Formats: sequence, structure tokens, C-alpha cells
Amino acid sequence: MANRHLSRSVALQSLFEWDFRGQLGGPEINIIVARNNLEFAPGTSDSSFTEQLVRGVLAKLKDLNEIIVQAAPDWPLEKISVIDRNVLRLGLYELLFSDRGEVPAKVAINEAIELAKTFGGDASGRFANGVLGAVYKELGEPGKDEVSTKKKTSEVPYENMPVQRLGGAVVYSQSEGESYMAFVHDIFGHWTLTKGKIAEGVTPEAGTIAKAKEEIGLDIVIKADLGSNEYIANDPEKGKIRKQVHYYLAEAPFGKLILADKPGLDDAKWFKLSDILALNFYNDILPIVTKAVMILSQKNKK
Repeated sequence: MANRHLSRSVALQSLFEWDFRGQLGGPEINIIVARNNLEFAPGTSDSSFTEQLVRGVLAKLKDLNEIIVQAAPDWPLEKISVIDRNVLRLGLYELLFSDRGEVPAKVAINEAIELAKTFGGDASGRFANGVLGAVYKELGEPGKDEVSTKKKTSEVPYENMPVQRLGGAVVYSQSEGESYMAFVHDIFGHWTLTKGKIAEGVTPEAGTIAKAKEEIGLDIVIKADLGSNEYIANDPEKGKIRKQVHYYLAEAPFGKLILADKPGLDDAKWFKLSDILALNFYNDILPIVTKAVMILSQKNKK
């Protein structure tokens, strides 16, 4: 709807001014929104939608910033242009926190891309598409089966996509006769494995050991190979890339987990073996965890 698009434009301009002027307090942002509504959308019947968007973005600002950093890890938030980061905040707010019946996921993404193209630089539309697309994939691509009337853009052939190597571990320990596993929790509500990129020239085992130490503060010892998986992700700069992750079962001393200050993660905990399969895992992680649980269960029976 034209009025909604105009309201989003006014919301973006208001957030831009608020951010550019040093993220002013509550009364100031209200003045900015009211002034921009009068200047850019006089007589509109949807000014309340503009106010709702701005208030919503500011209320969820910490979460939105963390998601941006996770989805665009090579772009520190302060290095993203003021207009682009507020396009992302606005788009992510609608994608994650709006009523899906009122604002379908594809509408939220497409509206943000159009705003980026209108108000941003030459690459802003592609950047917004990459970041929002990555988050959309994490959500399970709601509405992806809806028929689109738009012509699909050509895609890079699978074999030509850049490859990124990662290593991950199911970390376990023994304490007072109980087996435990350590997991990290992300801002999307899932428990997952400690993992990270493996640098060129580093073996998967060595890279995984280093990442576990960096991410949760544990010195791990690789005990078994759990296999690997591969998935396609959207990189804001490179487009679609193939992420190849090799997983290991690793033992560590039972002690306090020290979660690194890493964007996208908000907790780390030990869980008893009997409680693990009830946790909320990503679909591609669950088989890896299940295999690790089976190995440990067999080991404990001996």
C-alpha cells in the first residue's frame, strides 16, 4: 500500500536523523517523527504506523543490532553507513517482530530493499538483501512456497559458489558420575555448538580446538569425528556461499563456561545427557548431537 510505503520512508528518515544526531532521547525522537510526518507525509491517515515502527525499532534496538552483527560479521555496526544500518533495523523489526499476517516476511524484506535503493548508495539494495536474506533463512524461510509473479534473478551455480570452512564440536565432560554436554545459545532461540571459521593452512581439528577456547573458554581434546555438513548462506558481500562445517566429539574439564563477547550468542550452559534431546536445536545440528549422545551413552555402559 502506498501509504504504508510512505510511512516506512518517514520512519527511516526519522531513524536516520536520530542516529546521525547521536541517538537522541525519547522526547527528541517524538519531535523528529512529528516534524517529518508534517513535512513528508502531510495529511496521511497512517502517521500512527510511522510512530509504531520508530518506537518498535528503538524498543528492540539492542536485539536488532546484535542480529545485524551476526548476519554481517565482516561489517562492524559502526562501519555500516547510517542509512544502511537503519534500513536493516527497520526491515529486521518488521521481519521479526511485526504481525506476520499484516506484514508477510517477503513484504518486510522487499520494502526494506526498496528503501535502501531509494535512500542509500549503489550497493545498499544488495547489502540489505544479503543481510535480511540471511536472517530469513535462519527463520526457516516463512512464505517461501508462495508463488511470485516477479522474474527470478539468475543464481550462481552451486559449484561456483565460494566455500568457507568451519569447525565445530560437541563438547562433553564427566562430573560426579554424570555426563554433561556444553552448548551455546543464540539470539534466535536455539541451542547450538561452539564453532567458527578455520583459517587457511589450519587443520579442522586445530581450528576447532582454538575456537572452543575462544568461544567458551574450554581446553578441549578431540575424541571422535562426527562428520560434516554443508549449507548455503547469504554473505552481504559475496552473495551465496557454501559453508562446510566439520564436527567433532571433544572432551573438556567440567568447569565454568566463559562465553565470549560474540555477536549473536547470549548464553552457554552444561546440560545433563538425559536432558539434551529436549533442547531446541537447528535441524542440521540435531543429527550431529544425536550421534554424539549415542556414542557417549554406549561409552557409559561399558
